[in-house]
Amino acid sequence: MSTTGGPQQAPSKRDDRQTGLLIVGAMSALMWLVEIIDQATGDDLDRFGIRPRAVDGLDGILFSPFLHGSFGHLIGNTFPFLIMGGVIALSGAARVVLVTVIVGLVAGVGTWLTAPDNSITVGASGIVLGYATYLLARGIFSRRLLQIVVGVVVGVVWGGSLLLSLVPRDGVSWQAHLFGAIGGVLAAYLLDTRPSRTGATSAR
Repeated sequence: MSTTGGPQQAPSKRDDRQTGLLIVGAMSALMWLVEIIDQATGDDLDRFGIRPRAVDGLDGILFSPFLHGSFGHLIGNTFPFLIMGGVIALSGAARVVLVTVIVGLVAGVGTWLTAPDNSITVGASGIVLGYATYLLARGIFSRRLLQIVVGVVVGVVWGGSLLLSLVPRDGVSWQAHLFGAIGGVLAAYLLDTRPSRTGATSAR
């Protein structure tokens, strides 16, 4: 008989989830801090957003999710970012970080390549769209009932907004939305751990 590892695993998993939630909360807090500073300096920070096809605008891929055009813009992104990011974080800190990085890179590079000339793209909406499509696609790839249910809920609650965000409108970067959505599906595919996808076998 051995008790090694049994009781210790649950707290470790709980701590990992808490770390994931803290990461999501910290990213949201940083968005608010940056916007407060931006408003106090006359929107001077927005120049660090994505500037299409400009080599010195590539750093906007990293900075743009933390920059917003106004507090209204930020508020509109904060709620879904926290909710959907929190759901992803329940799978662990590494998962929410990987999803965010994949979505951010796909959304950022896609926007840099396709956005109109002389534009600057800011905002976390590409990440939000990526979170949404990740949750929608995750259940399809994993075939796990709970994840399918979560995807259905996301589709019901945010499906209309997702589709509307892809419609070209003045002042709205549908490019960031589209490539963020693509990034979410790609993240769900790449991070799917089913044995049939990875080639691994399981005795369970």
